[in-house]
Amino acid sequence: MAEMIELKEIQEKVILVGVSTSDNDDTQKSLDELEELAATAGAVTVGRVVQNLDQIHPTTYVGKGKLEEIKDLLWETEATGIICDDELSPIQLGNMEDALNTKVMDRTLIILDIFAGRASTNEGKIQVELAQLKYRQSRLTGLGKSLSRLGGGIGTRGPGEKKLEMDRRLIKNRIAQLNRELKDVKRHREVTREQRNKNKVPVIAIVGYTNAGKSTLLNHLTGAGVLEEDKLFATLDPTTRNLKLPSKQEVLITDTVGFIRKLPHHLIEAFRSTLEEAKYADIILHVVDASNPQVDEQMYIVYETLANLEVKNKPIITAFNKQDKLEGQPILRDFKADHIVKISAKTGAGLDELQQVIEDVLREQKILIEKLYPYADAGKIQLIRKYGELLEESYQEDGIFARGYVPVEIYERVK
Repeated sequence: MAEMIELKEIQEKVILVGVSTSDNDDTQKSLDELEELAATAGAVTVGRVVQNLDQIHPTTYVGKGKLEEIKDLLWETEATGIICDDELSPIQLGNMEDALNTKVMDRTLIILDIFAGRASTNEGKIQVELAQLKYRQSRLTGLGKSLSRLGGGIGTRGPGEKKLEMDRRLIKNRIAQLNRELKDVKRHREVTREQRNKNKVPVIAIVGYTNAGKSTLLNHLTGAGVLEEDKLFATLDPTTRNLKLPSKQEVLITDTVGFIRKLPHHLIEAFRSTLEEAKYADIILHVVDASNPQVDEQMYIVYETLANLEVKNKPIITAFNKQDKLEGQPILRDFKADHIVKISAKTGAGLDELQQVIEDVLREQKILIEKLYPYADAGKIQLIRKYGELLEESYQEDGIFARGYVPVEIYERVK
């Protein structure tokens, strides 16, 4: 019997390349994050190159001298490619490939590649393929050379890989088709959203930087069973679950895709319908990794992304997560939040307080009602129980006394 031959995927070794345009920018922090992204995509980082320039070189990203330095480092480390920390133009991509004779990738391509591997729902796959095709539409020649040289690897995963040989006309047609499919998905999402509004069930949108612990929190609160990994973009497809609060009131809680610095505009556009769940939510639950040294920068990026999505005038609860990883008691502030809670989604610490804060915020959006209902109007108490929060119910000789909180829309029906 012939012996089975085990095939193993060769792990790619990459060099990270960044450009620093000022003394106090965050290039090194951005490269730290890029190294995490590369690891999530399946590559190991074997070197870094940073060039100080007044502005990014328009044709080669870095200067000619730096290209020679990168070329030498590629030979020394036996790296299989480089990853640039910014999105490259087609000209930059082509020129760098010609100069270095290696696979050239950028931050956007890595994020798209991770998304392609993570998408599991039909909507997620459509969104990822659309973003991939828009990105590759103007880069077919350069990417084709990259991929043919190394025979696959990072940047070739997902539905987009089989489209590389298409001409621009076919890609344009495919993008149009995906846009139509995405419109259908968006209409379905809007119908679902309208149904939620009719049912008067409050919606809480979990937002936060990638790997802040959003999925872990959702799982602990609702038993959703969403994948938990200590990786960037461990989960991609949004998940909505019912959550019964201690007061017995039911809410819907929705996880959204994690934010990140330099989030590609292709993804923001493709995932707009998903990200807009936050726009239509009643409460924004902002999950923050309190143990991350870059906590302030990450919070800033989350709020910047929310502003781009026109998410405003929403009550914000900030949950400073991963308290189990903290040493000491650092000062944690969020001036944009209405309420702050310290939690550990992993151990469950602080989650009772978090649910209490959610109830407090929901009460702020409701009207307190205290009324004695004739037995003939007992159905109105059921409305309070269904759409609001029934605090007290007592049966008396001439009727039923009820005390509770109801949404403004229901108040006229039960007052």
